[in-house]
Amino acid sequence: MLTRDGCHLCVEAEATVRSTCEELGVGWRSLDVDTDEQLRSRFTDHVPVTFVDQELLGYWFVEESALRAALASNAPRALSDDWQP
Repeated sequence: MLTRDGCHLCVEAEATVRSTCEELGVGWRSLDVDTDEQLRSRFTDHVPVTFVDQELLGYWFVEESALRAALASNAPRALSDDWQP
C-alpha cells in the first residue's frame, strides 16, 4: 500500500487493509510515496494506492469486499523487500 503522511484517505484505507489482513493472517506493508522521487512523481495524486501480490487493486479507497476477493483469488506470493511499484 502506498500512502502519504497527512492523507486522511490513507488513514482510512490503511485501517481497512490492516484489519482485513490481520483477520485473514496475511502480511502487508505500507510505503510513503514521498520517500522515493519516482513513486512521488508516479502516484502523487493517487494515494492511497493498494496492491495485492504486486497487482494494482485500486486508488483512493479500499473496498473491503474487493480486497478480500483479491486475497482469496490466488495463493499469496512472497513479496520481496526490494519490490517497488
